[in-house]
Amino acid sequence: MTTYIVRRLIAMPLLLLGVITVAFLLTYFTAADPLTSIIGERQMNNPAVVEAARERWGLDRSLPERYLIYLGNLVTGDMGTSFRTRQPVAQDLMVRLPATLELVIAAMFLGTIFGVVLGVLAARFRDGPIDNIARLFALVGASAPVFWSGLLVLFIFSVQLGWLPGPGRIDTRAVAPPFVTGFYTVDALLAGDWAGFRSVLLHLVLPASVLGWTVTGIVSRMVRASMLDVLSQEYILAARAKGAGPLRVLIHHALRNAMLPTLTILGFSFAYLITGAILTETIFSWPGIGSYAVAAARGLDHPAIVGVTIVGGAAFLISNLLTDIAYALVDPRVKLSQQESS
Repeated sequence: MTTYIVRRLIAMPLLLLGVITVAFLLTYFTAADPLTSIIGERQMNNPAVVEAARERWGLDRSLPERYLIYLGNLVTGDMGTSFRTRQPVAQDLMVRLPATLELVIAAMFLGTIFGVVLGVLAARFRDGPIDNIARLFALVGASAPVFWSGLLVLFIFSVQLGWLPGPGRIDTRAVAPPFVTGFYTVDALLAGDWAGFRSVLLHLVLPASVLGWTVTGIVSRMVRASMLDVLSQEYILAARAKGAGPLRVLIHHALRNAMLPTLTILGFSFAYLITGAILTETIFSWPGIGSYAVAAARGLDHPAIVGVTIVGGAAFLISNLLTDIAYALVDPRVKLSQQESS
């Protein structure tokens, strides 16, 4: 396993370089001129201002030169300066990344719990009413657009019923907890601010549920299919013949083995949620990298766009590696060295 991990770690920078190169080229060949967002449309007719801005932001250099300069700066942790915020992109991302991670972790937790429960119930009561309801819920969760489900739950639970607060990470009148980790829930607990913790937790429910609904749909269908396959195996029949109760057979024997294929889906889903939280963060005014990416795209903020792409690419690579390692640890039959050679 050590050899496998070392090989993957060596390959990750090369794969990430490919992602950076593609993102950099796409921003370069964009038809719109980023100077419009830098100096404004009125100043575009002023040649002196345009020339000064091009020189200031390095837009007067050739593509290879800009690319090599960017890579050289990236090695030192410099992702450039945002056209829009006038702050280092790395600093902007570090401020916003904890908000996205907090949302994604909560969404993964809710999506995994509900997905596994629905999958097990659907397999246990196959072709019955519970199975049909679970499959319908999974189908809607996996196919419903986030902007539709987000606006729907906001309208129902916040506007009409008033059970949960609206957009944002915390009440507008509340003060954010002192920064320690960037996770408002953790920072509020560390500060002993129970009122703030309650506010943060309530604000987290709706966006995490909407974002996790997709995971619920995918996980429940995977668990159901795996459970149906496992329940037909001979060792399940042997466990029943030895007198094991239905619940023990279902949880201890069947679910443990049915969860193995689900690990791959969970690892992919975590990386997908980080990069796919754009609409959720926009709808719920969540100050994460998703809303940052939307603002960057609208403002033709090329350094910010490339920076978000790097974070997304790194998330997929890291989650893929951790998923493979977790799969090998859970299932001793899997040999990572053989996977690598194949």
